Amino acid sequence: MRIVGGTHRGRTFYPPKNLPVRPTTDFGKEALFNILANRVAFESVHALDLFCGTGSISYELASRGCTAVTAVDEDYACCAFVKKTSDEFGLDGIKVIKNEVFRFLKNEKKQFDLIFADPPYEFRDTSKLPELIFGSDLLKPDGLLIIEHPAELNFEKETFFLEKRNYSKVNFSLLKKRFEKGLKNDRTGQ
Repeated sequence: MRIVGGTHRGRTFYPPKNLPVRPTTDFGKEALFNILANRVAFESVHALDLFCGTGSISYELASRGCTAVTAVDEDYACCAFVKKTSDEFGLDGIKVIKNEVFRFLKNEKKQFDLIFADPPYEFRDTSKLPELIFGSDLLKPDGLLIIEHPAELNFEKETFFLEKRNYSKVNFSLLKKRFEKGLKNDRTGQ
């Protein structure tokens, strides 16, 4: 696996084969970050990487200038790998937390500019993530939630749905709560 952009572009990392992960493909990751490059000033972003797995998204965010990335996963081996790799790469802004994601979200008090969630495709509660994140006010004004999910999941009826992008077997849904003249949704202007 490799980092596709930023100061660490081209650096490779080799997760152990026994990690319980399905990493985002380099193709999907590159496409996603091309979209984000036009929407996000990475240097001023506090990001949250849920179900961080190998840390691929966390490394990408830090490589592009994010100085504060919180990576959360419940698997000890995943957390240990992300910590080890971020230390080796000198990505000091990555903080790794071993915790079950829903427990972490229910107890977290900080707000984030960007939240990326990549739960296992067989995870039954993926559809509950937007309600929990928006309901707990975990995004800063104009913050962005990105969920990687299987094709059969559809977030288009969610209040803050913005758009869906598909790259082969990789699907990203983007959701955003706007804060101008009260609450507005990018899609409806309401």
